[in-house]
Amino acid sequence: MLKYISIILFTLIAIFANAQNDTFNILKAGDKAPLFRAINHNNETVDLAGMLKNGKVVLVFYRGAWCPYCNKHMSNLQDSLKLILDKVASVITISPETEQSIEKTIAKTKASFNIVHDSAYVIMKKYGVAFKVSESTVKKYKLFGIDLEESNGNKDNVLPVPATIVINQDGTISYIHFDENYKKRLPVKEIINHL
Repeated sequence: MLKYISIILFTLIAIFANAQNDTFNILKAGDKAPLFRAINHNNETVDLAGMLKNGKVVLVFYRGAWCPYCNKHMSNLQDSLKLILDKVASVITISPETEQSIEKTIAKTKASFNIVHDSAYVIMKKYGVAFKVSESTVKKYKLFGIDLEESNGNKDNVLPVPATIVINQDGTISYIHFDENYKKRLPVKEIINHL
């Protein structure tokens, strides 16, 4: 048990250290949210502009099924999904992980909201959250059984800094939580307060 805790702790520290080396062009409250169309885990089109016609959107960027903090945050979102929907809002989550890895995320979190595989990092880059993981960190991950190439389906080693963005119906960002410290996720209660 101690071995697994040590592995997780070391991995997460490495993620945090690597993310701090990048410069991010993150959007701010009041900015127009970049629109996108993508395919979700059910092979359905997710059209941000169309979803905004029905209410606000909570956009969440997460790293993958291998990240325990991501899984906890996704589980919390699922557990409180009715409260979000009651505020006439919807949830879209974005990750570089493959469809197979997304299935692992769903199994771990019971997520029933939209999960989008951003294979070319187009959405992550538009929102300024993408960063390249260093080769030394990738090697460390592999020592601990985390294979980004397998998880993401390529050799790019790109991840998002976890971020939560609340988008108004007019397409402007009303709130953004972006923290390079992967442990600091926006609690669902705060998300609901911003809807």
